[in-house]
Parts: sequence; C-alpha cells; structure tokens
Amino acid sequence: MIPRCADLASDVLTHTYDDMFNPPGLTNFLGTAQVDHDIVAIRSVNFPPFSHGDCITGQLYVDGRLVRSYGGVVEVLWRPDHVVRSTTVDDLTLRTVTACAPGRPAVVVQLELTGVPGRTVELGFALASTATGADGGWSQYLPPSEPNTLHEVDGRVLGVGESGSAVSLQGLDVPSELDRAMLRTTVVLDDQGHGQLSYVHVLARDLTEAEDHFTVCASDVASVLAVAEGVWDMALADAFDPDGDGFSGSLPVLETSNEALRKLYWWGVLGVIWFRRDNPASVLGRAYDTLMPRHWATTTFIWDYSLSSLTHALLDPEPMRKHIEHWIDLDIHEHFGTEWLTGGPVGQWYSVNDFAMTRLVRDYVRFTGDSGFLKTAVGEKPVAEHLTDWATAWRGLRGKHALADYGGIDNLLECVSSYVHEVASFNAANVWCLRVAAEITGNDDLRREGDELAGHVKELYIDGAGHWNARQPDGELIPVRHCYDFNIIGTTIAADLSPDQRAEMVAFFQSELQTPTWMRALSPYDADASFSLRPDHQWNGAYPAWPADAGRALIALGRPDILIDWLPGLARSANQGPCGQAHFVEEGAPLLAGGARKAPPQDPYLIDWACSSSGAWVALVLEGIFGVEVALDGAVTAGPQLAALDPTARLRGLRIGGTTYDVTADGIRIGEPDVEGE
Repeated sequence: MIPRCADLASDVLTHTYDDMFNPPGLTNFLGTAQVDHDIVAIRSVNFPPFSHGDCITGQLYVDGRLVRSYGGVVEVLWRPDHVVRSTTVDDLTLRTVTACAPGRPAVVVQLELTGVPGRTVELGFALASTATGADGGWSQYLPPSEPNTLHEVDGRVLGVGESGSAVSLQGLDVPSELDRAMLRTTVVLDDQGHGQLSYVHVLARDLTEAEDHFTVCASDVASVLAVAEGVWDMALADAFDPDGDGFSGSLPVLETSNEALRKLYWWGVLGVIWFRRDNPASVLGRAYDTLMPRHWATTTFIWDYSLSSLTHALLDPEPMRKHIEHWIDLDIHEHFGTEWLTGGPVGQWYSVNDFAMTRLVRDYVRFTGDSGFLKTAVGEKPVAEHLTDWATAWRGLRGKHALADYGGIDNLLECVSSYVHEVASFNAANVWCLRVAAEITGNDDLRREGDELAGHVKELYIDGAGHWNARQPDGELIPVRHCYDFNIIGTTIAADLSPDQRAEMVAFFQSELQTPTWMRALSPYDADASFSLRPDHQWNGAYPAWPADAGRALIALGRPDILIDWLPGLARSANQGPCGQAHFVEEGAPLLAGGARKAPPQDPYLIDWACSSSGAWVALVLEGIFGVEVALDGAVTAGPQLAALDPTARLRGLRIGGTTYDVTADGIRIGEPDVEGE
C-alpha cells in the first residue's frame, strides 16, 4: 500500500494555552510555517530568501476578547497537506484549516464558525510582521528578521522594514478594516448557523509580487487547499514509483498486516520527504533541510543526513551525490553542515563527520551501484582516497593513549558534559571505517589496524555493567551511561564483543534506557543526568534516530525479540506527524494520545517540531527487520526477522543498482520486471 495524506494524519491532539505542546509545522517544499496555540495564528513563516523569523501573527479575537485567553481546549489534527485546529468559545465553535500554498510563498487559513443562526460575530486578527530578505546565507539557528511598520494597502496589511528587502502582505478574503495592528471584520451566521472567511499571509520581495500571490490565493482558498492535498499525494506516490518525476530514485512498497511495522516505515519515509526543498534560491539545487520549522532553516547537517543515509540513497541519490561532493570540497573538519542559499559552511566541526561521510559514500555506492563514483576526482584526489583519509583521520586526534580524543562538549552531544574526549562510540566507528576503507582499497593493513583498534576500544568497557567509560586526557575513566555508545558499538563492532559483553549491554539497555513507548538517551542513574533538560540527548527523552538505531543494535547483539516486542509502543509515538527533534519519555512528560510526546521549543528544551534523521526508521525496517545486506560489489542477501512479527510481510520493488528485488520471510529474490521491461 502506498500512503496518501489521510493515511498519515496524526491522532487528534489536545492542548490548552502554552501546554507542553509543540504546534505542527507545514511545508510546500519552498519554505515552512508553523501553526501556533491560537486556532488562526501562524509563526515561523519563512520562504527563503525571505524570512519572518519566529514572528507570531494572526492571533484571533472574538467579540473583542483574545480567544486563547479563554483557556479552552484546542484540538489539533496534522496532515502533510494541512493542519486542522478547533475549539469552542462562548457557544461558538471555531475550526480552521491551514496550509502552505503550493508553489507560492504564502500560507492560507480557512476559518469556519458555527453557532446560533443569525448571530453577529465581531472578529479581530492581531497582526505582526518582521519580514526581511536574505543578505548572504542563513548561518544562525533562527532565521533573520527585522522590525516592520504596518500599512493598509487596498484593504490588506503591508509589513515592511527599513531595509526594504522583503514585505509581508496579510489580509482576509472578506471586507475588513485596520485598527492599528488589528484587522477587524464582522460575520453574520447564516440560517444553518454557519459562517466562513479566510486569512492569507504572503512573504515576498516587494508589494507587486506579494499582491500577485495574495490575489490568487484569496480568490479561492478552497482550491488552494485541494491543490495542496494533490501535491502531497503525488509526492508520496512518487516516493515509491521508480518512474515518477518527484525523485531520482524510489523506495520499496511495504506490504504487511502489522500496523506497527507499517506506521514506523511510513514515519521514516515521510520524515525525509518532509525536508525536501526545491527552492529556486538554492545554489545547490534540491536540498534537504535538517530541522523545521523554527531552527536552522536552509541548513543541512552532515550528521543527520547520514542518519537517513540509506533512505537518501534509495529515494533521491542525485542530490545525495551532489551534497557528498560539496562537503568534500569544503573540508568536513571545518563545519557541521552547509546552508543552501550560498552553499557556505555552517557551525563548528562535529566529531561524527568522518564516520558520517564514510557511511554516506558507502550507502550511495551500494544502493545505486555507482562504483565509478569511488574513482571520481573531487578536489585533488578520487573519492576512495578521501574515504581512506576519513578512516584514518582519528590517528591525528590521539593524545597519550591509543584512541582518538574527540574534544569537548560542542563537538559531541552538546548537552552531556561527561561525554567528551575518548568516547567509545566514535572510536568504534573508526574500526568500522577502517574496515570499509580496506574493503574498497583492498589494503589489508587497514583491516589489521581496525582489528587492533577494536581491542583498544574494548579497554573502555566496564565489566559487568553493560556500558562504557569516556577516557579523559589525564587518563581518568568516567563512566557514561549513554545510548550513543550502545547504538554505535552495537551497529559497528558487535561481532568483536564477547557473548557476555553483548548480553550485558542488552541488559543495561533494557533496565536503564528502554521505556514502553520511547527511550532515554542517558540513564537517569548517570551522574550527568542533572546537567541538562534538553531531551534529545538526556535522561528525559531521545533524538528520533536513537530508538531506530537501538533497534538495529539489538538485532546485531542477538536480541531481535526485544525489538519486536517494543515496536507497538514505538509505533504509538508516530501519532503526532513526522518525528520531532526529541520525544519525551513517560517520566519526562505525559503521553500525548498514547504516544511519546514531542518536546516543545521553549527553554529549557529548545526542540524543533520535526527532524530529518527520521530516515533511520527506514533503515531499521530494511536492514534490521528485513535483514537486507548489500555489499559494495552489489551482492544482495537478506536475513529477515519476521517470524514473530508478520510472516506474510513483503518488501516489493527494492531497487539496488539496476535490479529490482522483493523481500519476504523466506529471503530475497529478483522481483517481477517493470512493465517497460517486459
């Protein structure tokens, strides 16, 4: 089955004013917007190169009173194409449908009112604007903004700053008047007790351009909503269609009666498509953002792209290759990613970069069959030599000890102060990178070096504990109970561990990290659990890729049964739209509609609504549960873990190189030929 927008809808989510709730985001592949706690208000309206920052606008008043001041319950339902919000105030039911207009830098909000027939309702919309245009790249975590002055222009409200580099144009599709920063109108409910109007917000270079977009949208908001659904349904269909126009590759169709397996697979697919940006302002062509809708707009982090590496290699390998080449050209040891308005580097070096780039190249070559890429010169040497450089870069990071020292907190997990210097995870990843480089180059010295390094990594293991030390420059060993060691060691060097070590690691994971619907990134028994409340890497939650990678680690460590039992709880956390940058564990915040709640953006949590690393769930399903293994030479095998899950499950249309495969509980076989090939 190929999902449509309706199949991916969230549960009905409820909140009151300023609850621990992260309001949903929207995109039309040009830019993004976020709905606010109000049922009309929107924020973070950003269509690069034009930005509104995190400005909130369109807050609703009914009969002179701010709607959110009633403190009532707001119901929210997210779909890829729109967000529905509803509430009841003063015997009046209010319902909105919000969408980003396809192909336009605009957001539309259709408002429906239901009450006593003939009732006159005075509506006010509190407007704000901080529109500005890009001057170079967006290299900060918040998009740019500047103070604007509001002007009435032909019944619409123009926002423009001193720079004049961009404007916002806001208004209704019914007559209205501006009273300072309040747009006012009156609605009389008809004989059925219904009334309707729409609010439109455009962000553009100048008034003329903004008016063109506004006029088209406001003339028929219902059509804008219908087209948005069609565009999203087509994008979803194209993701599974090797002959579709939307992507340069395709993903296999999952056929299963297991709801949890299906939800998690679709969650991973959606979470990558969601970040596709086809914006003409991009100097890199098609790009994939990492966070949205508030933080790091236009930025692609190497780390997150690599967490969804398999998904990119199957779904859209052409921009993947272009980004790999671009990152090599910029020197991956000088930044954590790039932004697409200029192509320039962003941020500090991340310790993961060598491992991430090795994974990206390996997955691109394995799944596309483009082995010639390894011989392609980028800069002064072929890609294969760059890969060898990454595999051996750790040598230059050694201090007094045998392992690489990965520096301080800003190079690693940012909110775990003890996870610094000689961490087990990236040193285990170095073993894996050396073995990949040996496979590509045929250099057995690299393989032997990897084997020797694996022995030094195991020096950090705490016997009987199931977790690992981080060694400091002075030799001090600090125990760290973090999932990143479990995940990376489990997925890179599990075979190097003893049976007792594997069993102890699994026991530690079950007792201190795993929860019914999610997991903790850091054990609450860790001495550093008091350091931060950011739930992507701390005791109160986890980053969206961590449970997926933990599932692959469980399989590699010999306990797929634990993952299979965990899947229904994890699937309940796929009930709020694409993966959040972090979800809370049950002790961190109450469940939301039965799932692990997305963490909110305010201090001290600082979490965005969605994160592109969700492609890790696709890897869990394909490489973990279906056991697909693709060698660099193109050999394909599978060892499915389906007997206790769904023995009738099937992956149809897995395209590797020039061959299409089907995978079932019995293994892998070449699939039915495409119609064109018959």
